[in-house]
Amino acid sequence: MAEYGQLVPTGGGDSISLKKDKLLVGRRESCDIVLRFANVSSQHALLTLEAGYWFCKDLGSRNGTKVENLRISRKRLDPGTVIAFAKHAYTVDYDPEALGAFGAPPPDDDHMEEVLRRGLMDRAGLSRRDDKDPFANRNLADDD
Repeated sequence: MAEYGQLVPTGGGDSISLKKDKLLVGRRESCDIVLRFANVSSQHALLTLEAGYWFCKDLGSRNGTKVENLRISRKRLDPGTVIAFAKHAYTVDYDPEALGAFGAPPPDDDHMEEVLRRGLMDRAGLSRRDDKDPFANRNLADDD
């Protein structure tokens, strides 16, 4: 069976092989990666290989999934990234080129969600006119 990388525990211990391109992580014995810890949800997260890069989607776990100490809903896992299921941290070890990646990495979904939450004017780099100061956006060159 091919290996698509591994999760290396940051505190030491045996690495976990990533043996399929879609892996369910959780406490339940039917999961592809079984983490037998009380604070890991029965179906905690889903790892998927997309265009040569691993992505992780939290499945509504009670104690969350973090990438580089930030809680995520869905995030690309670049090589060397630290991911934590509840408080159990692993370094993601794989070679995107060996898994078929070429060109720029696919977009990182959590970044896009953050961008889309902002207003259109804010995304365009424009601020709203300050209604309290009618001269705030006035061009001084107009006074000539």
